[in-house]
Amino acid sequence: MPKKVAPSKKEMITGRTCSNGTKRAKDDTAVKTNMVIRYSGRQNATIGCMPKELIIVGGGLAGCEAAWQAAEAGVPVRLYEMRPGQSTPAHETAWLSELVCSNSLGSDLPHKAPGLLKAELRGFGSLILDCATRTAVPAGSSLAVDREGFARLVTERIAGHPLITLVHEEVTAIPETPVIIASGPLTSPALAADIGRLTGQEYLYFYDAVSPIVQAETIDMSIAFRQSRYDRGEQEEGDYINCPMTREEYADFVAALLTAEQITLKQFEREDPHFFEGCMPIEALAARGGDALAFGPMRPVGLLDPRTGRRPHAVVQLRQDNLVGSLYNIVGFQTNLKWGDQKRVLRLIPGLANAEFARYGMMHRNTYINAPAMLQPTLQYRNRADLFFAGQIVGVEGYVGNAGTGLLAGVNAARLLDGRHPVILPPTTMLGALCHYVTHAAARDFQPMKANFGILPPLPPRPGKEERGRHYAERALTALRRFAREHGLRYDPQVAALNVEA
Repeated sequence: MPKKVAPSKKEMITGRTCSNGTKRAKDDTAVKTNMVIRYSGRQNATIGCMPKELIIVGGGLAGCEAAWQAAEAGVPVRLYEMRPGQSTPAHETAWLSELVCSNSLGSDLPHKAPGLLKAELRGFGSLILDCATRTAVPAGSSLAVDREGFARLVTERIAGHPLITLVHEEVTAIPETPVIIASGPLTSPALAADIGRLTGQEYLYFYDAVSPIVQAETIDMSIAFRQSRYDRGEQEEGDYINCPMTREEYADFVAALLTAEQITLKQFEREDPHFFEGCMPIEALAARGGDALAFGPMRPVGLLDPRTGRRPHAVVQLRQDNLVGSLYNIVGFQTNLKWGDQKRVLRLIPGLANAEFARYGMMHRNTYINAPAMLQPTLQYRNRADLFFAGQIVGVEGYVGNAGTGLLAGVNAARLLDGRHPVILPPTTMLGALCHYVTHAAARDFQPMKANFGILPPLPPRPGKEERGRHYAERALTALRRFAREHGLRYDPQVAALNVEA
């Protein structure tokens, strides 16, 4: 893994003057806190006196996107990623932007909220969207990637940028120089504690789980079949592998799921076992009773079992996980079952009786801040202009949403260092609406949010859902084009519109 050397302590604290030529204040002293240099001193220093380097903590989707956007704007960046020296309960590699839960970045359809968000980010020259497109695997109307290929490409692009210094070290305290905290839901305990001390706020959290991955050659295709919902796929035979269930098979599966043994939670996890709705473990969904799974991740709509010519009672979908097609993840099947029970229960799924698993599902604690109480829509901390937060730690869910907040934080941090005001995106855009939501929701019961049309200002009533979606997209991209022109943002409306006009 490429590694550049960070500036020395001497380089950081000596011979530095403000952009206007004045000396740094005498009370600006340097303090070394474990592996990161911090400045202690005046918090109300002018923008013109800020060091012309941006620190970014976290090499996930948000951190990498932020680093890329700031560097492309001409700002030197030092990007800290603690792996591989310190890993997390969910990551397996040292590559930047490793995708943990799924390999899907959501729908690419122009009339869907995730598709609109992608169009907006493409217009801004998103690194994450470009790398995802270059490493895409068949996934119907969604954008899914080869996980390893995607992470490798992001790492190569970041490490190869002349203005980005990649440092594989843990940051244990918030730097007092201009910084973006994009440490993600698995923020290290030391840094999380320092953020807590700064904010004086109690952390919120939810529990997130990842899906198992099956070796493709072990799937029984005499039972399973290929098809995309409503035949919307890139491959003629269908982008997904589907395992159909009768009502009886579904009932047996749910019964086995409910009696399977789960991994014992730690004490702090048992006190408040609280899940984000969009990543609910299948056993937690099944516990709601009846056809909860059949109306959730196992819904059979848009699919016909070729053996019967009818829609099955329930279906388990598998999505290609790598370019060669040797691995498939079980869509929406996040779980915290013990691995032995996972194998036993999942093999009850028709077509998976002899399945071999490249990875079992697991659950981990995700942490996010009370963003409405702490952040401005620019993603700046309210009590410190040069401190930004981005990514899942601010309460934005979904890979593309995380990358989007990183993009905005990177753009705004670069503008701040250049002596310009950070921007607030129009609320009629999907990224603007997401940032507005996480900074204006009720702080008392704040919950993470994915991209969806419900957070946009409403349109006049229109006859069809798909038509409404297209009008939302048209309105958003028109507003963003105008906004970018007025504020001098690097934005290509033609690139943004390509997917919407397709």
